[in-house]
Amino acid sequence: MTKFDVLTVGNAIVDIIARCDENFITDNGIIKGAMNLIDAERAELLYSRMGPALEASGGSAGNTASGVASFGGKAAYFGKIANDQLGDIFIHDIRAQGVHFETKPLAGPPPTARSMIFVTPDGERSMNTYLGACVELGPEDVEEQVVAEAKVTYFEGYLWDPPRAKDAIRECARIAHAHGRKVSMTLSDSFCVNRYRGEFLDLMRSGTVDIVFANKAEALALYETEDFEEALTRIAKDCRLAAVTMSEEGSVVLTKGERTKVDAIRIPSVVDTTGAGDLYAAGFLYGYTAGRSLADCGKLGSLAAGLVIQQVGPRPLLSLADEAKKVGLI
Repeated sequence: MTKFDVLTVGNAIVDIIARCDENFITDNGIIKGAMNLIDAERAELLYSRMGPALEASGGSAGNTASGVASFGGKAAYFGKIANDQLGDIFIHDIRAQGVHFETKPLAGPPPTARSMIFVTPDGERSMNTYLGACVELGPEDVEEQVVAEAKVTYFEGYLWDPPRAKDAIRECARIAHAHGRKVSMTLSDSFCVNRYRGEFLDLMRSGTVDIVFANKAEALALYETEDFEEALTRIAKDCRLAAVTMSEEGSVVLTKGERTKVDAIRIPSVVDTTGAGDLYAAGFLYGYTAGRSLADCGKLGSLAAGLVIQQVGPRPLLSLADEAKKVGLI
């Protein structure tokens, strides 16, 4: 028996979300649709220029853990916060979702990470992230028993930016595989892929990572090609299982001998794409750890992603379990 279905490891971030027009993006030198790492000074500047904002706990892997819990799965999370107001918000929100979270907070600086997310009228989100306390996550924060008792340990590619986090991830992978568990990662962002392409490919090819999540842009960046079919063929060879999302075109689930196309769900309009990939992974991993077919895993991922982009913020506001029951997926 396992205590947890999915353990996620990531940057513990409080999202500060505001709407803006295209001119704001241009005038402030923001790379649209990407996750931009910024320093404390830039964080203060952008915050001062933001309009009315919503504060909510985020962070890619934290969103995935919340999604798994919303489906009714047993989720746990590792991520570093500080002992401050934003840290308290993060703790409250993730535990309120039913996620096990016991990572010890920092007693002093740097402060809890925050991401200023600007949402343009087309629903695209541009993230500007000050990592703060996130960079202090290290091997000492790995709860060995939690890793040993989780069916899948999942981490975000964004976590590859802070150096000590790499050691924590490798320790998680060692423990997980020693107990016959699986390890999964999301490539997170094409800019992130460009920074760590060689290391990501090594994680896949060495078997350190068993399951990979990517979107179309990330898959193309990983193999430095404009041929999507080539990217799909190569990622299927490089890892045991991959799920590649394609926005409104759905997703493709790949193993070395099987390819499954999954449709996106139909939605009336896109409000905010923040968290779409995170929630796709949540639905997929919930299905995977429940022993569902790869097609069903993809459908659960599509459902979660389709629902979250119809709201502001990356954590599900509706019960994903209830929504899945309505369409016969649970």
